[in-house]
Amino acid sequence: MHASWNAAGIGRYFLAVHSNFGGRLAPSSRSQRGGGAVKAIVWTALLIYGAFVAYRIIPAYVAEYQLSDKMQETARFAVVNHYGEEQIRETIYKTVQDLEIPAKKEAIKVTSTQSVVRISLEYSVPVDLLVYHLDLHFQPSSENKSLT
Repeated sequence: MHASWNAAGIGRYFLAVHSNFGGRLAPSSRSQRGGGAVKAIVWTALLIYGAFVAYRIIPAYVAEYQLSDKMQETARFAVVNHYGEEQIRETIYKTVQDLEIPAKKEAIKVTSTQSVVRISLEYSVPVDLLVYHLDLHFQPSSENKSLT
């Protein structure tokens, strides 16, 4: 019984507040309305710039992931099939070119013995973010040892 009286009392209070402001819950001034528009524009601009940055940076990370995956695959097959260092380097360089990674063939380091194959590469990807220039540094590598 007491709870229903509180609900009715709260309802009357909100009705009184609502009617005192001519249908509005609170008074607002022109400066407050303009401030909200500026804030919305700023947040929208930041959101658009964030999407632009992601659009420019994410492909470099995807290419690095694909290259790293190809290096692991090549190292596995190279141990089993006894590929030479130059053949491994050619396979990796073809992938580098396909992924449009800015690296030279000479930067691909390959060590191949009967029991171990190591492949590594160090490169940088320049990214222009309109207001800032960024160099992303990557060092993918792979090593595979023979089971025998």
